[in-house]
Amino acid sequence: MARPFLPRRWESLAFGLLLSGMMSCLVSGLSTAIASGVDMAFPARWLSAWLPSWTVAFPAVLVVAPVVRRIVSHITLPEDSCAD
Repeated sequence: MARPFLPRRWESLAFGLLLSGMMSCLVSGLSTAIASGVDMAFPARWLSAWLPSWTVAFPAVLVVAPVVRRIVSHITLPEDSCAD
């Protein structure tokens, strides 16, 4: 495993960058394939859909992730109160 090189304070930004990049890549690829098919021009169409999507997804993840974490913490039981 690679040695960490980012300070811990950048963790949420790195998380948001990677999550939004991966998810927007997958979703834009699927949407592009469904909408226009897969042919020789597909990679260029996918890239032209993915990059603008990522510019929206990254800040959205930074805003939405803390809200989702709070919601999940309210709808789940603490680890020690779960019965097997």
